Amino acid sequence: MDIRKVKKLIELLEESDISEIEIQEGEESVRISRHPNGIPMASYPMPQYAPQAPQAPAPAAASPSPAEAEPESAASTYRGVTVNSPMVGTFYRSPAPGSKSFVEIGDSVKKGDTICIVEAMKMMNQIEADRDGVIEAILVEDGEPVEFDQPMLSIA
Repeated sequence: MDIRKVKKLIELLEESDISEIEIQEGEESVRISRHPNGIPMASYPMPQYAPQAPQAPAPAAASPSPAEAEPESAASTYRGVTVNSPMVGTFYRSPAPGSKSFVEIGDSVKKGDTICIVEAMKMMNQIEADRDGVIEAILVEDGEPVEFDQPMLSIA
């Protein structure tokens, strides 16, 4: 098979979403694949990494000025206990768009009351108050993504 044809096939493979191509001309054939041994990468086991011991921080050249210092997190400025997200997802204050919010600042809640929803993988997970109290702050905007263990509300 002509090497120019092989080069064209490689270019075709690189420019498209095709992962493998095989051409046969008479008794000659060529197979070009993006995957080693013709096995897609998804079939390979993912590498496992062992946790490493934390390294000592390098000495600072100069201490940061107060303006450069890390700001305190919003959750640390409230006297109540924060309700943290149990998962990564999207925070919602109400059961449906346009509906009344579960809670507002100043509302009294009892242990077990639904206070918000975290949507994860198209599943709506109702988050309940873990204590009686008053909603002191709502720390996340409606529809905003939340991370695992991110403070969402404060109950005083």
